[in-house]
Amino acid sequence: MSIIGLKAGTKKCSGKGREKLMNKQNTTVMKLAETALLAALCYVSFTFLQIKIPVPGGDATSLHIGNTFCVLGALLLGGWYGGLAGSIGMTIADLMDPVYITGAPKTFVLKLCIGLITGLVAHKIAKINETNDKKYVFKWSLIASIAGLAFNVVADPIVGYFYKQYILGQPQVLADALAKMSAVATFVNAIVSTILVVLIYNAVRPALIKSNLIEVHAAKNEI
Repeated sequence: MSIIGLKAGTKKCSGKGREKLMNKQNTTVMKLAETALLAALCYVSFTFLQIKIPVPGGDATSLHIGNTFCVLGALLLGGWYGGLAGSIGMTIADLMDPVYITGAPKTFVLKLCIGLITGLVAHKIAKINETNDKKYVFKWSLIASIAGLAFNVVADPIVGYFYKQYILGQPQVLADALAKMSAVATFVNAIVSTILVVLIYNAVRPALIKSNLIEVHAAKNEI
């Protein structure tokens, strides 16, 4: 091969490398922007659409759909992005509310876990972004949503009980009462959020694929 040909090949490879790097950077920026949007939706839905249930001792639990956008983010963007959307949005909502402000650290951790578990099931186990089979995607988006929110149904009241009693020093009777009410509210929230997530995700997925906001690497026999 001549020196000129070698240089031309090197330039071509270098150009492809730069293009690949730029595409990766653009994808990351887009995902961060979408994460910010979902975090805002978490905040708004929790802050303005919640039904607060007072608990003796000045505490409260609530019925809300804030977790919907955490799980939706995990299905659309992946576990880390969805988890961060839920963590950031819901933690800010807690910090802005004098009733929930002390629970902000617990909220951050639990919402991140919801996103990670949902993303693990949807993208690592089921690999929903590698198929165009609508029935398969519907089934696994449902299973992934249930997995993430079922974790929260169990973890929220248990973690909340120990957090309130041993970290915040709340009397055992009050911590126990809050845990029981939280378990019921969290279960209701999980059912409503699961339904909303599955309906929204499967409704918007085709449009997002067409607009290249979701990349699907389907097998050749599915295309």
